Amino acid sequence: MQNKREGMTNELFEAAIGLSEPWYVSAVRFDAQERQLTIEVDFRIGSRFGHSEAAGEHPVHDTQLKRYRHLNFFQHECYLEVRVPRVKLPDGKVRLVEPAWEGRLKGFTLLFEALVMALCREMSFAAVARIVEETPHRIMALCGRYVDEAVERTDLSGVEQVAVDETSKAKGHQYVSIAADAKERKVVAVTEGKDAEAVDRLAKELAAHGCDLQNIKGVSIDMSPAFIKGVAKHFPQAEVTFDKFHVIAHAGKAVDDTRRQEQRRDPALKGLRWSLLKDRSKLDRAARSELDALIAQATTKRTARAWLYKEQLREILDRKQPNVVRAMLLHWCSCVMRSKVDPMKKVAEMIRRHLDGIVAWSRSRMTNGFLEAINGLFQSAKRKARGYTRFSTIRMVIFLIAGRLDFSTVNPHVQQPT
Repeated sequence: MQNKREGMTNELFEAAIGLSEPWYVSAVRFDAQERQLTIEVDFRIGSRFGHSEAAGEHPVHDTQLKRYRHLNFFQHECYLEVRVPRVKLPDGKVRLVEPAWEGRLKGFTLLFEALVMALCREMSFAAVARIVEETPHRIMALCGRYVDEAVERTDLSGVEQVAVDETSKAKGHQYVSIAADAKERKVVAVTEGKDAEAVDRLAKELAAHGCDLQNIKGVSIDMSPAFIKGVAKHFPQAEVTFDKFHVIAHAGKAVDDTRRQEQRRDPALKGLRWSLLKDRSKLDRAARSELDALIAQATTKRTARAWLYKEQLREILDRKQPNVVRAMLLHWCSCVMRSKVDPMKKVAEMIRRHLDGIVAWSRSRMTNGFLEAINGLFQSAKRKARGYTRFSTIRMVIFLIAGRLDFSTVNPHVQQPT
C-alpha cells in the first residue's frame, strides 16, 4: 500500500513538473526544518537522447547529478535533483544533454525563470530576490540573459517612424539615448551619451536588426543640435518633427523665467508657479480664480502676457493645416519680438530657427510624449534601486520597462506583454 501511495505521489509531481518519457520522478524528499522540497528525477534504463550537435538519438555514456531551483511548493523552496545523461556522438565526442525544463541560467528551471521575469517587470531586483530567496546578482544576471537574447531575436524590418530622446542615468550630466518605434510605442535601441555619435550607434543597432534606414519616413526628436545632425546623417529620407510638447515646454519655462524676474519687485506673484504652468482646466476653483485675476492684468503684468503667449502657441499647434500653422507661427513670433517679455523672445527665435520641424507636427503628429512617460518610469525604478552604476544594467531595465520584448522566444512559459 505504501509503495502504491509513493507511486501516486510521484506521478502527481511528474504531471505538475510536466515530465514525459523517458523522464520520471524517482523519489520525493521533504525537509520541514529547512523548508525544502527536493524532487529526484531520473530516466528509464536504455533510453537514448538527441543533441543539437548531431542528428538522431544517441546512447548514454554516463551521467551528472544536477540541481535546479523550481517554483516554490506553497511556502517551501522546491528543487529538482536530476541525473542528467551525457551522450556519445557518432564522432566520439561526449556531450551533456540539456533537459527540456532547464533554464537559461545555470541552476534554474524554465518555470522558475518565467516567474522571476514576470516579477522583474513590476518591481526592483532586490524585491524579487527577497520574494524568491535568491541573490539580487543572480536575478539581475537572469534578466540580463533574457533581455540580450530577446533583443538579439527582435525583427525591426517593419519600423517606419522613430522617436529619439535622452534620459539621465546619473548626476553630472550623464545621459543615455533611447530610440523607439513611434507606432508601436516601444523602445528598440539604447546607447550611452546624447551626442551625434549616440544617434550613430542607435542607427547601427536598428540596422543590425533588419531596419532599413532609408525606409524611415519620420523621426521625432527634441531641438538638440547633436540629434538634428545625427538624424540628418543617418535618416536622410525622414521628415524631422519637433513635437508640440517640446515647444510648449520651452514656452512654459519662459513663463516661469518671466515670473521669477517680475516677482523680485512684485511679491503678489509668489505662489503662482504651478498655476501658471498647469493646464487651466485642471486647476481647482481657487487656483483658477487666482490665475484669472492675474491674466486680467495682462496690460501691466509681463508674467500674464507671457502666459497668454504660451496659450496662443498651444492653440496654434493644435491646428492641422500646415500652411495655416506656418503663417500663424510667424505672426506669433513677430508679436512676441515686439513685446517686452524677453524670455519669450528666446522661444520665438527658437521657433524661427526650427520652423519646418515644428510645422511638421501638424502633419505627422509624431510625438516623444510616450518617451517622457518611459523616462518617468525609469527614473522611478532607478530611485527604488538607489541608482544604477553600469550602462548594461540601465539598458536592461529600460528594455524590461518599455521594450515590450517577446520573451516567449527565449522561454515559452513567459507571457508576452500586451
